Amino acid sequence: MLEPEELHISPMPKTWILDLDGTLVVHDGPFIMGRDEFLPGAREFLESIPEKDTIILLTARMDYEKAHTLKFLRENHVRYDQIIFNAGQGERILINDNKPDGLRTAIAINTTRDKFCQTNFVTDCTMGTMYD
Repeated sequence: MLEPEELHISPMPKTWILDLDGTLVVHDGPFIMGRDEFLPGAREFLESIPEKDTIILLTARMDYEKAHTLKFLRENHVRYDQIIFNAGQGERILINDNKPDGLRTAIAINTTRDKFCQTNFVTDCTMGTMYD
């Protein structure tokens, strides 16, 4: 899915699967600038994710980049539940089933590299109500 202006999501707990380079931080920042740097709006977005939600970070960064990456996340108080290093540089494919009431449980948004996602996520309390 191309980046929508607005996306209605249920109030149910979610799993956010977020790429690191070019999505949350400047792509190749440690090599270009000598350090990681958040894209404008990315840090605030991460802080806005409810505690009940799960955050999984993905990165193609190799094991030798792990220490400085984890240090950057720790120093910036980035909450995440898991981080996957060495993720392939090709497509990332998410496959999931829809709920019986029609709730789509897999959403993918492709953003422009080094521009944080501009989608406005709107909680729609009419979605996923069958599971309260």
